[in-house]
Formats: sequence, C-alpha cells, structure tokens
Amino acid sequence: MSLPDRVEIVEVGMRDGLQIEPEFVPTETKAEILNALIDAGVRHFEATSFVSPRAVPQLRDARELLAQVRKRPGVVLGALAPNLKGVQNALQSQADEIVVFLSATESHNTKNLNRPIAQSLRDIEEIAEALQDRPIRRKGAIAVAFGCPFEGDVDLARVKSIFGHFARLGFDAVTLGDTTGMATPRLVRRTVEALRDAHPDVAISLHFHNTRGIGLVNVAEGLRAGVTSYESSLGGLGGCPFAPGATGNICTEDLVYLLDEMGVDSGIDLRALIEVARRLERVVGRQLPGQLMKAGPRLHLHDYGAAAGAIG
Repeated sequence: MSLPDRVEIVEVGMRDGLQIEPEFVPTETKAEILNALIDAGVRHFEATSFVSPRAVPQLRDARELLAQVRKRPGVVLGALAPNLKGVQNALQSQADEIVVFLSATESHNTKNLNRPIAQSLRDIEEIAEALQDRPIRRKGAIAVAFGCPFEGDVDLARVKSIFGHFARLGFDAVTLGDTTGMATPRLVRRTVEALRDAHPDVAISLHFHNTRGIGLVNVAEGLRAGVTSYESSLGGLGGCPFAPGATGNICTEDLVYLLDEMGVDSGIDLRALIEVARRLERVVGRQLPGQLMKAGPRLHLHDYGAAAGAIG
C-alpha cells in the first residue's frame, strides 16, 4: 500500500472547535493555546473567523487574536470569512490565508449563510476579484460535501460543479467538509478521485467529523487516495451550530498518533500536543472526546507495582 511520506495538518480547534462553546474563552487564552500548538510543531491553522458576532459570539475577537499570536516563519494563520466584509476585515488583520465557504445543498447553505447557493457563488466571485492582486493564500471550503442532515446524499455532480467554480477562480485549495460525519471510505474514495480527475491542479483538503465513529477510518482512505492535507481539532472539540447532530471534529492528537503509527510524518511532537489538549480540556471545563490524552501513545507504560491486581 502506497502512502504519502508527509501530510499537513490544519488545526481548526480555535475556530471550528470553539464556535459552539457557550462561555467566551478569553483572547489571551486562545492565543496561549495557539502559541503552544506552534511550539509543538503545528504549522497551519484555521485560527478564527470574521463572522458576525451575533451569529458566533465566541469568535468576536478575531482581530485581537491574530494580533496576539507569535508569528514565525512557515506558520500559516488562516481566517474563515463568509462574505466580502469578512474578507476585508481579515486582510486588515494580516491573516495569511482566507477561507471562503458554502454548502453543497440549498437547505444547509440557507441555515449556514442565509442565502441560496447561487448567491453564495456570486459572493465568491466578488471575493476572488477583491483578492486578485493580493499576495495571500486562498482556500475554498464545501460544507456537507459527503451528506446533508436535511437532504441526505449529495449529488457528486453538484460537488464537482462547486469545486470547479473555485478552480476557475484561481483558489489554491478546496476543503471537502464532512459537517455531520456522513462520510464513509467509499464516498471519500469516489469523491476524491472524481475531483482529482476533473481538476488535478487544485489541492484537496479533507475535513472529517467523528460523529459516527469512523473519522480516522476516512483519513486512512484519504491517505490511500493520496490526499496530503487534513483538518482536525485539538481534543476533538467542535461541531456545527447550524447542523443537527454535528459532534466534534476528528481529534488532532489522535490523528497524529495514527499518522505516526502508519509511518507518515506530520512534523508534530505528539507528547507536546497531548499536553496542549489537556490544557484545552481544563479551559472548557469538561472531558473532551480525544483518546490519546487519556491513554497516551501505544508504548506509554505504567508502573507495574502501582497497578491493581486480582484478589484471591
């Protein structure tokens, strides 16, 4: 089985992970976690979103957060922007990457962006024109690309059409979002192969949720299909506030462990990452879904003498 030698992990915990948290996390705490992740070797982030603070109060400090992160060479701080105003705010905040998005179905796009897909596509054209002469990375994202909680299966032709729209507008990469964990290995393989055949020059990133327990299985299938970019959230935190039943993203430290054990380099120090995940767990004040922070890596050994034994 041929696998990539190295993959890029895009950490989305401070955006996708925190967006549904009811208690506002202080900007200084968010910056502290981002800086610790950089120290652990993470080099690409979707760090925040320039969305309406009424819609997502947790992200109302986007500008302040980007200003507090210690920038260093090779680190990409991306920002999600739902419209031209959000893009302009992101540019003023000196984000390294702009992520613009829409959904693959009308129902989810209406819930998520309050507009039909056709309008979102026109908005993206306007954004692409505004970014035309800017030296900034541009990424598109397609939500519910593998299935919609309102409409069920998504027509692959629709995903290909939206992906092609991003490609024609010169976007560097496109993320396929599994917003409510409806992806399966078969769907992953079919979708990736169809999009790569149609647009071989546009990089594909995969964004899985672990809603039905097979998020990392889908990563393994993505690796076999040659995909080298995956989005994940520290501790497995997250979920879409506009999609019923959307639980957390795949967990970053669990993903790094899988890659390590498969011989695929991510450039991230797993033990340092686990410590940051434990810090995030204390911040949100509850147990997070991540498994590695509980069990440790495979060869994390325990004191034999201190372990309980059978009696009798």
